[in-house]
Amino acid sequence: MRTVTDNYFLKGMRDGIPIAMGYFAVAMSIGVAARHSGFTPGQTFLSGMLLYASAGQYAGFTLYAAGASLLQLFAVTLITNIRYTLMGFALQQKVRPGTPVWKRAIIGASITDEIFGITVVKQGYINYLYPAGAWCMAVPVWSLAMALGVYLGNLLPAAIISALSVALYGMFIAIIIPPAKKDRIVAVFIVIAFAASYLFAKVEPFSSISEGTRTIILTVGISSAAAALFPRKGEE
Repeated sequence: MRTVTDNYFLKGMRDGIPIAMGYFAVAMSIGVAARHSGFTPGQTFLSGMLLYASAGQYAGFTLYAAGASLLQLFAVTLITNIRYTLMGFALQQKVRPGTPVWKRAIIGASITDEIFGITVVKQGYINYLYPAGAWCMAVPVWSLAMALGVYLGNLLPAAIISALSVALYGMFIAIIIPPAKKDRIVAVFIVIAFAASYLFAKVEPFSSISEGTRTIILTVGISSAAAALFPRKGEE
């Protein structure tokens, strides 16, 4: 008999609970932006279920309010979220050979920054049900919180919403600490990534580049350096 711990989907849902908790406050603040842009709670909820990307949605709401064309909305959203393509490539390297395309597509469609984080650190091959379970827990909460933000966001002080969103950063730290403790090389490159990200945000000409583009440059550069300097054999 299969137990709960053997079910990848339920494992993903369980690990998606802290992600959902972290999403709540952030999504409410984006819901406020949606309200200012003229979106209804239903429209805001639907946008969360279809896009589920904080920076991309915020940029989209802002541009919509400014009267941007559909082409401009598409271009900005694509550039802002293109980092997920890199995450998809990374996860596909950990999928068992011979896995059907539809299962790989589910993995790709389940990616958010946080779901990628909890999935990529798993040992062995990735089962498509794990990120799907995390998605089913986290993204509906994200969308509901955005819709709630349209109703209630303006009733809460901005400082409180900002303080609650710190939980999301705490979750990221909880994701990266265990592998860093196990592998000194991973720890060193995590520190390098933090330092480089800070410098890119402060130093020209990198600081003038969009956040999504900076993320791609750093991801490709640092991961390529790590792979070249410390190559590892494929392992199950």
